[in-house]
Amino acid sequence: MTTAEVGSPAWDEPGCFEVAPHVYRIPLPLPHDGLRAVNVYAIVDGDGLVMIDSGQQVDVARSVFVAALGQINASPGDIERFLVTHIHRDHYTQAVALRRDFGTPISLGVGERESIHRAADPGPIPLREQMVELERCGASKLLDHLPSSHDSQDMVWRFYEEPDSWLGEEVLELKSRRLRVIATPGHTKGHVVFFDEDNGLLFAGDHVLPHITPSIGFEPIVYPNPLGSYLESLRRVRRLPEARLLPAHGHPADRFSPRVDALLDHHDHRLRATKIAVGEGAQTPYEVAAQLQWTRRGRHLEELDSFNQMLAVMETKFHLELLVAQGVAQQVNHDGIYRFTLVA
Repeated sequence: MTTAEVGSPAWDEPGCFEVAPHVYRIPLPLPHDGLRAVNVYAIVDGDGLVMIDSGQQVDVARSVFVAALGQINASPGDIERFLVTHIHRDHYTQAVALRRDFGTPISLGVGERESIHRAADPGPIPLREQMVELERCGASKLLDHLPSSHDSQDMVWRFYEEPDSWLGEEVLELKSRRLRVIATPGHTKGHVVFFDEDNGLLFAGDHVLPHITPSIGFEPIVYPNPLGSYLESLRRVRRLPEARLLPAHGHPADRFSPRVDALLDHHDHRLRATKIAVGEGAQTPYEVAAQLQWTRRGRHLEELDSFNQMLAVMETKFHLELLVAQGVAQQVNHDGIYRFTLVA
């Protein structure tokens, strides 16, 4: 028996929660992630299921997933297709594992093509481009905490394979509904959301999250101006007809627009705080990040775990680059290190 969404005490509580007719939210655990869980969504489509995202390939997540599907008298073999919002491990890798077992096709945004190729063959140093960028940001002391081996179990590189099909800007005609694929680059280069306008549902992945701001641009490849892309993607989604927000992390919300506005406001405030930090003498992205506060609790950079310090430094770099694009700051590199000053 499924559980009603309203009144659930915690969004990451295991189960199968009906969020709309024939649409079910299934939280899957992330044992080594501060987010605790990821929501995947099962759409009952005729005699089968279409999944939005898949969870991370770890044994406990597979067990929880199978049990949750059992609540709607289904099993992984009933899944006809995975539609994945982006390549991060908590969204993509279990789909690959299940495809190996059941042959279930996977679809992914075409903007992820280069990242998939890099993740599928990361070489001896995974995330090597990000390591170079962190060093140039003045954060070389954080590099020891990045995985250094292709065999790293934590990064589950062995579950990165190409999808069966690449998604562009298109409308997917399912048996029971239409899903519009909308490119929303920023969190990753090829992130997409799925918009069910007829039923008023936005499957938002990590693009719009109810309680946290998604990381920007930390992925196997480095590309220009991911923050600018993210902000433009938010504005694009904001122009859609209002719909119920179905996020990858956190409870659904009846309307997506208030959260989109809050995210835009957050980054506007962060740009101003970044400008102030540079004006007070911080120059490298690492130095600026150390002057800012992080998370809803207002933590200092050194209070974050190593991985989230890396995310914070990279996000700060992108805010600095956006200030440069706006003509507010200028970038001057010394000895291979990015340094920023305000325009006089």
